[in-house]
Amino acid sequence: MIVERLEVAPFGANCYLVACPTTREAVMIDPGGDGPDIISLCRELGLKINYIINTHGHMDHVGANKEVKEAFNVPIIAHQADFPLYRSQGSGLALLMGKVEVAPPDKSIKEGDVLQVGSLQVETMETPGHTQGSITLKIGGALFAGDTLFAGSIGRTDLPGGSFKQIIESIKNKILAHDDDTSVFTGHGPPTNVGRERRFNPFLN
Repeated sequence: MIVERLEVAPFGANCYLVACPTTREAVMIDPGGDGPDIISLCRELGLKINYIINTHGHMDHVGANKEVKEAFNVPIIAHQADFPLYRSQGSGLALLMGKVEVAPPDKSIKEGDVLQVGSLQVETMETPGHTQGSITLKIGGALFAGDTLFAGSIGRTDLPGGSFKQIIESIKNKILAHDDDTSVFTGHGPPTNVGRERRFNPFLN
């Protein structure tokens, strides 16, 4: 499995390109900004983007949706519960990013849905708490957790739709249900793994 991470402006959110090494088919996760850089890297690596998936609807994770959708002519997918955030980006950090035209999702995704990307299966887990529509993607044994879980921390829950109780339940019931050596690619900051967070994350102990 090919995993490429780009830290995109203006909030340092992580955009991931996850690809099948055989077919070069790929999924793009959370194109939050720097659309030209994301597009350039896809073309440099010879990737065929099949889907754009937003782990949640905050502007720093969806800000380049329109640019990348136009470049690759593929659907944008997100959880239905976050669709209102695309229409009301005041709760999605838009005021800090300036005027950005956001392309809304074309399709919804829910718990247990699986997308095929070359030899890779992209499985959806619903992990609400940061937002009501937050999802974690399981691909090739690794987890792409958006802003649900960070290395040594968790996503903020003080924005509309956030819930501390829900995010802790999501992490413990969904993410920590995996083996300790399962990699977790986060929405901000460095990757981690399940065992490290189980033992050392202060929010989970």
